[in-house]
Amino acid sequence: MKQFMDKDFLLSNETAKVLYHDYAAKMPILDYHCHINPQEIYEDRRFENITQVWLGGDHYKWRVMRSNGVEEKYITGDASDREKFQKFAEALPKTIGNPMYHWCHLELQRYFGYYGVLNGDTAEEVWNLANEKLRNDPTMTVRGLIKQSNVFMVGTTDDPVDSLEWHAKLAADPTMETKVCPSFRPDKAVNIHKETFVPYIHQLEKVVGYEFSCIKCVRKALSQRIAFFDDHGCRASDHGLDYVPYVEATDEELTAIFKKAMAGEPLTKREVDAYITDLLLHCAREYAKRGWAMQIHFSCLRNVNATMYGKLGPDTGFDTIGITDSGEPLTKVLSKLYSENALPKTILYSLNPGDNAQLGTILGAFQGPEVPGKIQHGSGWWFNDTKSGMIEQMTSLANLGLLGNFIGMLTDSRSFLSYTRHEYFRRIMCNLIGTWVENGEYPNDIEALGKMVQDIASNNAKRYFGF
Repeated sequence: MKQFMDKDFLLSNETAKVLYHDYAAKMPILDYHCHINPQEIYEDRRFENITQVWLGGDHYKWRVMRSNGVEEKYITGDASDREKFQKFAEALPKTIGNPMYHWCHLELQRYFGYYGVLNGDTAEEVWNLANEKLRNDPTMTVRGLIKQSNVFMVGTTDDPVDSLEWHAKLAADPTMETKVCPSFRPDKAVNIHKETFVPYIHQLEKVVGYEFSCIKCVRKALSQRIAFFDDHGCRASDHGLDYVPYVEATDEELTAIFKKAMAGEPLTKREVDAYITDLLLHCAREYAKRGWAMQIHFSCLRNVNATMYGKLGPDTGFDTIGITDSGEPLTKVLSKLYSENALPKTILYSLNPGDNAQLGTILGAFQGPEVPGKIQHGSGWWFNDTKSGMIEQMTSLANLGLLGNFIGMLTDSRSFLSYTRHEYFRRIMCNLIGTWVENGEYPNDIEALGKMVQDIASNNAKRYFGF
């Protein structure tokens, strides 16, 4: 029997162990998609206790607690930080088979030197150990956590109306070794069917300094903000779509749709799809001019619990996998851009793992010579960044495309302790490749294999994002 989460955790054969320890483990991290706050990086925040750094804003952990019958006051409510930590610690032992169990213990090991097991009985010990280190260890500030995690680049997620003040300050700070790049997330301007659309458009109008009377105004404003983001070192955009649409419409039709939405009138599905299609294509053309990567996330049903959404708002743990028919319209979006020589580097993520094979075949139809793997099947996203989900995504990519050109893992996290998810991914990746080698399915050329896992762990992303 192997020891619990020892140095060879998840590495089941000798080839996997060599690939991980000698090649993958030491590679710098490019966390090109996350939701951490750039202000906290610039100000080098120090967290007072483990609840603040672990449970604040982490809806993955909130779902664990809710599934264990924990009252909401101990999750997002007014219970003390110590009480919230206790309730989470009591729930954690039940997460066998859930990546949360591994993530938490990797974080305890790597950042706090705790190699025991967290549960209700050990919660006090872990609380005291972690808090003493968070309060007193000079390496446990936000910048210290980033540095000790060997992070080369962080890609935050930023709204078009953002001033990017903190990114500018970070870029001008000679003591900041890690590159912190904004990512352009125009969802509120694109998703015309959402309740936030009208107030957001007025906010965007204020930022650019003019009112919008037509679709050309919206395009112009987004182009201006894309140029602004580019001036601040942006390398990627991100589009969160319920599904990928494709409906063509004239400018006159699109202006009428825009005016209807601004007047609060209901839109048909065709009208919604036409507006989203137009702005998705427009933004993509702008990204291509600048060499950005376009990320598209889809097949998510958001805020399905109307009662809890009303109480807590979005991104609080009430989203689910959606089943959408996005394959054909996605190919039309890509084909349209390809025909115009305006298809940017593109990373595709579906929350539905049933889309893996379809995405794998779509990639091969639209690749280009600009960079190996121009069109990417993104790493297992959200509910799919489990051990089995990552194996399924990489296996599908290997079956249908080129795993060797994969740009690897991202945290998609709001926590500065989540960089161990890259370690988790790298161990799984090395074990998958090592198993194929041990089975005689690929040559046992350690030098070539080592370069491949280093590329997937770090080098491919560095090249892809232009570093």
